[in-house]
Amino acid sequence: MSKIHSEITNLNPEDLFLLANHKPAKFDYPIHFHSDYEINLVMNITGKRIVGDSVENFQADDLVLIGSNLPHAWKAPFDKKNHIINIKFQAEMLDSWILSKRLFLPVKEMLERSSRGILFSPETVTSMRERLLKLSHSQGFSSALDFLSILYDMATSQKQRILASTNYSSLSIVKTSQSRRINTICQYINQNYHKEVTLKEIGELVNMSESAISHFFKKRTGRSFITYMNDVRIGNASRLLEETTRSISDIAYSCGFNNLSNFNHTFKKYRNQTPREYRNDIQNTVQKF
Repeated sequence: MSKIHSEITNLNPEDLFLLANHKPAKFDYPIHFHSDYEINLVMNITGKRIVGDSVENFQADDLVLIGSNLPHAWKAPFDKKNHIINIKFQAEMLDSWILSKRLFLPVKEMLERSSRGILFSPETVTSMRERLLKLSHSQGFSSALDFLSILYDMATSQKQRILASTNYSSLSIVKTSQSRRINTICQYINQNYHKEVTLKEIGELVNMSESAISHFFKKRTGRSFITYMNDVRIGNASRLLEETTRSISDIAYSCGFNNLSNFNHTFKKYRNQTPREYRNDIQNTVQKF
């Protein structure tokens, strides 16, 4: 399997959902996972869809719900007609008070099933397409009502199909660990990504040697120490590019990169775009609600 990237999305705790309307869309993003749920409506193109251990060809219009921390990607050649509507919302929604109400039980159950990915029928795609397009132009409180209505109708739709196999577990890829040491290390990195963090200081933090900590971290998380550090830095840089007008060089240094060239190279490796291209793209395609 190709290398799987961890993505830190731009959702904040106060956001209900984030909607991106990509047209024309590029299908060059690597296989990745994130803690948020994701609805993907892919239109006007055929290609290959990867969800967990499911690898399938898709035709024309494709509607899928991706669960939390489930690796996924869509692959297709570029065409000006390519169109994607992408909606992300936080995993905490599953525990929200509104989903504890009886009327929302179908939505709660759908989100639980989405841990292996859910493909929706062509009939559901037809009924949802215009509603999702309309949602991309909505504003204010009505957008929240439209979003919840879409979730409910998707949850109660017929002919849903689970994508990843019964034996598949995203935990085998993500390798989430309850280890106190791993939690301590990740928390330290999340708090100190803006400066240089060495294996030596991490080792001192958890009372392990540099070589031992490197092996231990890779074994428990499936990622090297450097990869995880870059995941965190690029995720935070992406958020700053979207939400602020700070210069790219300022963002690079504030996210722990010691020179602009290294930042640009690493950012493009993760996002398949330069920071400037990403900022321009995100401003034209992404809305927060």
